[in-house]
Amino acid sequence: MDKFKFEKLIIWQKVMDFGEIIDKLAMSFPDREKYNLASQIRRAADSIALNISEGSIGQSNPEQRKFIGYSIRSLAEVVTCLFKAKRRNYIKEANFVEYYNEAYHLMNMMSAFRKNIK
Repeated sequence: MDKFKFEKLIIWQKVMDFGEIIDKLAMSFPDREKYNLASQIRRAADSIALNISEGSIGQSNPEQRKFIGYSIRSLAEVVTCLFKAKRRNYIKEANFVEYYNEAYHLMNMMSAFRKNIK
């Protein structure tokens, strides 16, 4: 398909995959977290890709950099939610480390992408 510019972006593809991983993780949280931490981590993870796509459509370069910044902030929110989930014993240490490392990798990719926007 690839009719929109953002669909070709590797970073967008990767954060889309990460969002699905986070969604599955949130489904494993206790029912009492359905409208709290589970909802928050899902919305933050979805916001990463949403901001990348929004920034890529008809925006000036400063605007695109701004939206990548929003994506990075949303990723930081996901990481904080991961820490909360670990502290509340909703996630095993090995899974936390895996998701944390993926988030760190994505943050580095987004930072590099933002720097390369002319």
